[in-house]
Amino acid sequence: MSAVTPDLTPDAPASAGPATPAGAAPADAEPSAVPSTAPLAAPAAAAPAAAAPVAAAPLAAPATATANPRPRDPYAEQAPAPGIRFLHHLNPLAKFAAPLPVMLALIFTRGLAIPAAFIVLALALLVIGARLSGRALAALLVGVPVVIAVLGLSFGLWVDPERVSGAGAAASVVIFEIGDWQFTLAAYLTGLATALRIAALLMLSLIAGLTTSGPELVRALVQNLRVPYRIGYTALAALRFVPRFGHELEVIRAAHRVRGTDAGRGPIAAVRRTIGTAIPLLASAIRHAERVALAMDARAFGAHPTRTERTISRWRVRDTVFVIAFWAVSVAIYWWALQAGLGGLASDRTEVGL
Repeated sequence: MSAVTPDLTPDAPASAGPATPAGAAPADAEPSAVPSTAPLAAPAAAAPAAAAPVAAAPLAAPATATANPRPRDPYAEQAPAPGIRFLHHLNPLAKFAAPLPVMLALIFTRGLAIPAAFIVLALALLVIGARLSGRALAALLVGVPVVIAVLGLSFGLWVDPERVSGAGAAASVVIFEIGDWQFTLAAYLTGLATALRIAALLMLSLIAGLTTSGPELVRALVQNLRVPYRIGYTALAALRFVPRFGHELEVIRAAHRVRGTDAGRGPIAAVRRTIGTAIPLLASAIRHAERVALAMDARAFGAHPTRTERTISRWRVRDTVFVIAFWAVSVAIYWWALQAGLGGLASDRTEVGL
């Protein structure tokens, strides 16, 4: 430091240049050719280069640790599903048309075997042909049987014992009793049959629900069923309001928490918070509706009887094959169950049947 200190003054003599140990000019150089700041130039240029790796190392880790993943757009185009996930490659109308007659028949079906068979069929189609997450797969394979068992018990508790008194040996098997009231196996089986029908309707509806997006369904309705596009795309725009309202509600609640206006407990505070979030949410909804309406008017939406489509929804041969195959399997299930005496059809929906 003693050799560099004299060079810090702007009017240092030129003879101080050769006295610097590093970065100095050769000894035979003229004093006038070596400026007084030359010894400082090399260390100053070298300092950032030497400090660069040290400064970059601590900055790289926080940048990676604090990086937040981008929120997923629920309406963005998804990556194409693998070929084995065939349900995603079918026309949405085919996935609705195939189970629809079966769902109508299940309303008047009595017994345990037929609804259970369609639950297994729907589960097999979803596991093989749908792209499911691990959570959704666990909910289908574990949650559905648990829900069926709980619903069967709940519905069985409301069954009139007199209506199942002639159900055979199951009517004499008492599961538990409270006083003079008895809960028999026949009552539980009757409630279980109702739970199985509900579960079968739900599972059949999931064939299209888990593999079809809103835009795909609207495109199929407009292009294949000739639904007016003014109705289809207007309904789609209205459906897109729902996730936006959820986001707006979270923003409003966060703003209230920052301002400390969400404090308090009890019913009065809850009403105050509800009013405090409902009014801004309503104002935001009105503004968003106006912007959507202006955007549709600017694009001449509804000015012509038809419109062009970026994505074409076609009914292919595989859609016809899927519908016919599903109907054939459904007829086979009903024929097998009726021939084996494991179920039947009843015009009276209140009729108890096992």
